[in-house]
Amino acid sequence: MQNPTIVIGVIGADCHAVGNKVLDRVFTMHNFNVINLGVMVSQDEYIDAAIETGAQAIVISSIYGHGEVDCIGMRENCVERGIGEILLYVGGNLVIGKHDFSEIETKFKAMGFNRVFAPDTDLELVCSLMKRDIDHVIQTEETAEGMQ
Repeated sequence: MQNPTIVIGVIGADCHAVGNKVLDRVFTMHNFNVINLGVMVSQDEYIDAAIETGAQAIVISSIYGHGEVDCIGMRENCVERGIGEILLYVGGNLVIGKHDFSEIETKFKAMGFNRVFAPDTDLELVCSLMKRDIDHVIQTEETAEGMQ
């Protein structure tokens, strides 16, 4: 089986590159095929890359606190472009100010994200959860194809 392809980047006007490089390295070490768009990535750039590469997931990071604004409409844009079922992950400092993480998670899940990661989430856990999610989607697709 081929390594899962994921598109990663830092959304919006956020130019924080160090975390993005760390994510790239960790995901690569965990056998993901990483398409790294770098920093200051628009929603359309994520979606274009996911379509072009047949990615199983989009991983959005944000550190500067405006992730909530930058991510509004992401799921809807994916649907509009024909990849509505793609796995969407988001993590980092997603909002400005002190908030209970459960509120942030609820907000982003309502926006259509499959998983929301706090800035201090263990990256080993992130990789494990993403692999499990992607494997589940692949198995579901294979089962559906077998029924046709």
